[in-house]
Amino acid sequence: MDHFLYRDGMLHAEDVPLSEIAAEVGTPCYVYSTATLTRHFRLFDEALAGMDHLVCYAMKAASNQAILKLMASLGAGMDVVSGGEYARAIAAGVPGERIVFSGVGKTREEMTAALKGGVRQFNLESEPEMEALNEVALSLGVVAPVTVRVNPDVDAKTHAKIATGKSENKFGIPIARAPEVYGRIAQLKGLKAVGIDVHIGSQLTDLEPYRLAFTKVKELTQLLRDQGHDIIRLDLGGGLGIPYDRGNSAPPLPVEYGALVKEVLGETGCEIEIEPGRLIAGNAGIMLSKVIYVKEGEGRNFLILDGAMNDLIRPAMYEAHHDIVPVVEPAPGAEQSPYDIVGPVCETGDTFAKARNMPHLGADDLVAFRSAGAYGAVMASEYNTRPLIPEVLVNGDQFAVIRSRPSYEEIINRDTIPEWM
Repeated sequence: MDHFLYRDGMLHAEDVPLSEIAAEVGTPCYVYSTATLTRHFRLFDEALAGMDHLVCYAMKAASNQAILKLMASLGAGMDVVSGGEYARAIAAGVPGERIVFSGVGKTREEMTAALKGGVRQFNLESEPEMEALNEVALSLGVVAPVTVRVNPDVDAKTHAKIATGKSENKFGIPIARAPEVYGRIAQLKGLKAVGIDVHIGSQLTDLEPYRLAFTKVKELTQLLRDQGHDIIRLDLGGGLGIPYDRGNSAPPLPVEYGALVKEVLGETGCEIEIEPGRLIAGNAGIMLSKVIYVKEGEGRNFLILDGAMNDLIRPAMYEAHHDIVPVVEPAPGAEQSPYDIVGPVCETGDTFAKARNMPHLGADDLVAFRSAGAYGAVMASEYNTRPLIPEVLVNGDQFAVIRSRPSYEEIINRDTIPEWM
C-alpha cells in the first residue's frame, strides 16, 4: 500500500495534488510520502515484535537528510556502506550505537571515522579488511565490535546484478571458512566478534532462499558457540522485494518474513538486526515527469519526457519495470495505445518502457513513475549537464522541497580551470 491515489480525477501524494507540486517545483522531480515511509518501517518493526531486534534502514535506497531524520524519529538504526553515508547518518542525529557499517571496501579512513564517532558494529567482508580494522582499532586504543558476513551460496532468484549470496559473488567469505575466520578474530586484540552477518540479495520475491540462508546461519551460530564464541546478534540484511508491476503477484509481506525469522532463528536467543531499504522507500516515492513531445515513428510512437535515464537509471541498468501513470485520471474505458516512453538523453538506453499501453497524452501532460522512491534519486547523475532533480517530501496537506534543483551556473562553477589555461 502507498499514499499515491487518484482523488477527484487527479493523482495525489497524500492530500497534495501532484499537479500542484509540478507547478511550484517543476519537473522532473521526486516526491515522497511521509505516511508511506512511516507505515513501511512500522510493518517491519511489528513483524519482529516479541524478539529482541533492531530495524536498520538501508540508507543506500534513499538517503536524503529529511528521510533519515524521519527514520531516526521512528527508532530506526542505519545500515551504511560508505564514509559519506556514515556522515549523513550522524548529521541526521542517529547515534553511533545504532549505525551498522557494511560494504566490501571500507577504507582505513572510514574505519577511523566510525570508531571515533561511534558504531554499533562493522560487518566484515574479507580477511584483509579484518586485519586492517584490527590495526586501526589498536592505533586508537579501542576494540571494534564486528560480525563476519558469510556467503551461504544460496541463489536468491533475483536479477544477476543484485544477487549477493552465491559463491561467485564478491560479498562475504564462504560460510565453510567461518570457524577459521572467527578463530582468527579471537586472537586479535582490536576486534570482538558479536555476531554473524548474511545478506543474499535484493528484490527477493520468494521466502525460500531466506529459509535456506537462515538455516545455515542457525547451524553456524551453534557451531561457533560450541567453539567458545559469544554470538549475540544475527544481522540478516534486507532484500525483500516490492511489487513494481502491479499487474503481477505481490512479493511476501513483512509479517510473513518476520514469521520465518521467528520460526528458524527464534530459538537462538540472538538479537535480530534487519536492513530493509527498498521495501521502506520504494513505494513511498514517485518520479514526476512531463511530456515534451509525442513523436510518430516508423511502426511505433514515442512519448518523449523531460525525465531521463540520468534521473532514474534503473530501467537502463537493470531492465527494471516501473508502472507509469498519467497524473490526470483517465476516464473509465479510455482508449489506450502502445508507446515507447523515452527521455531526451542522447542514448538509446534512455528508454523507460517499450510498447507500453497508455491513454492518449499530449505535450505538457504529467506522468508519474510509481515505486521510484528507492535507488532513484541516490543513483541519479548530471549526465548531459542535466541538473540533479529536486526531492519533495509530503506530509498530509503540506509539502517541502528537501533537495533543490541546482542552476547551470552552480553546476559549472564546481569546475576549476587550471592557471595555465
